[in-house]
Amino acid sequence: MSATKDHSTPSPRQRLGLGAAIVIVIAALALTVGIGVVRSTVQPSEDVAIADVSSTAVNDPSVIYVHVSGAVATPGLYVLDSGARVVDAIAAAGGFDDEAAPSALNLARLLADGEQLVAPTTADLERTSDASNVEVTGSETSSNGRVNLNSSDLAQLDTLPGIGPALAQRIIEWRDANGGFTSVEDLLAVSGIGEKMLATLRDLVVI
Repeated sequence: MSATKDHSTPSPRQRLGLGAAIVIVIAALALTVGIGVVRSTVQPSEDVAIADVSSTAVNDPSVIYVHVSGAVATPGLYVLDSGARVVDAIAAAGGFDDEAAPSALNLARLLADGEQLVAPTTADLERTSDASNVEVTGSETSSNGRVNLNSSDLAQLDTLPGIGPALAQRIIEWRDANGGFTSVEDLLAVSGIGEKMLATLRDLVVI
């Protein structure tokens, strides 16, 4: 009688084939995981310190562009929602740095599109305080008490509502660069001054 062949034990050839199949499956899984890791490392980060202005339409009325400089953690150009206030711009720039004088800014003020917001330092305030101790001559103010835009210094301009040391300095720089103001409306050409502020200043200044 011939012996019955045992089919329960795989032959060496079958064992080799099974092992190769397992190796192929493991290799395929490793490749898939590897691709996933690489893809995750090249995904662009949406957390940026300075806004990517190219990602937003320049004429989009729902946003404004504000240049934040001075005593902040990360100065730069930021895209903010329309209706943003000074506090929002400061927060976007990482907050005040150690040399800042937060009390010099009106944090509740609405920002204008294209504005440059300068956060002053305590040293800036000290210089302004020193300048305010200088005697005011007749050339700086008119007889009715209005501030003369073409002759007032930083300290006199700083007395105007909404005009801090930084904006007063920009008014002086604009008049020096353009040969002086020819009308009160010229204030609109100064970064940071819009129609609302002009309406406030119109009866308080003179050329």
